[in-house]
Amino acid sequence: MFATLGLDPSTEAVYQLMATRPEGWGVDQIAAHLGSTETDVRAALDRLAEASLLRRSRAVPGTWRAVSPELGMQLMLRRHQEDLDRRQREIAETHEAVSRMISDLRRGPSPSPSPATDGGEGGGGERLIGIDAVQAHLELIADQAVSEICTFMPGGAQSAPAIEAARENDSRLLGRGVGVRTVCLDSVRANPPTLGYARWLSDNGGGVRTVPALPLRMILVDRAHALVPLDPADTRAGAVVLRLPGAVAALTALFEQVWEASLPLGCDRPRDEATGLTPPERELLRLLSRGMTDQAAAHQLGVSLSTVRRSMAALMERLGARSRFEAGLRAAQRGWL
Repeated sequence: MFATLGLDPSTEAVYQLMATRPEGWGVDQIAAHLGSTETDVRAALDRLAEASLLRRSRAVPGTWRAVSPELGMQLMLRRHQEDLDRRQREIAETHEAVSRMISDLRRGPSPSPSPATDGGEGGGGERLIGIDAVQAHLELIADQAVSEICTFMPGGAQSAPAIEAARENDSRLLGRGVGVRTVCLDSVRANPPTLGYARWLSDNGGGVRTVPALPLRMILVDRAHALVPLDPADTRAGAVVLRLPGAVAALTALFEQVWEASLPLGCDRPRDEATGLTPPERELLRLLSRGMTDQAAAHQLGVSLSTVRRSMAALMERLGARSRFEAGLRAAQRGWL
């Protein structure tokens, strides 16, 4: 019951036993009944106490009792949502800091560019001009990376040439024992070709997770340098290769925060018990509340414009709102934002 909320099966077994047995059972009795060790039972009790799933017993002083399953689930869901909200705030703060840093680097001085790359280190980075220069660098990465490649893949459905190139490079990386972790948008789950690539990557030893929205397109190489677009609105224009330790460390922290908040490919993303919202619906409300247009929100979520408008119409109906402004007010009043 609690596995998806962070409790392992052995801890859940201790909880279920305590919830269905008379109060006063000691660690030795619980361990004997479950066929476990007293050390493991004590560790499980510590985790349950930390999760507020245990209360001190009044009937048998010095012992604990389990809270009711209903209250336990509410407490776990509330704790889980608070943790997700905290992670989202951390991601947003890190993204803002990273965006300012990248903007400064993009504006930094650099030598006059050649047709493919300017080759310079102005602002701590090298500029790759055009999609061919970027692809050539990715092929170089596939041959020279040593430990791990971490990627943000926004944009939803990927084109057939992009999928083919990614599969070829990832095959070379995985074949050399290099780790590959990729975060995609939730919307790729509805696109068979992109989902097929994600499943192939996962089946061959890579890590694939999804989130409702991603802050930017990015590739981290061995935690030593990173690629980000020259122009976020046009990834075909080229990329900046960042090597400044501070910039790379910030991007690495951003990736790890998003990775921890993302959903493994084989899992379904649940609705929030308190609001009934799916994470994509919550993200859509958040984007539109910031003044983003439907078109921009569709691009951020990797879905079509019609999908955004259809989702928003359904949300307005659930809120009983006749306008976007009224929907925003009612969503805020209900704690949806």
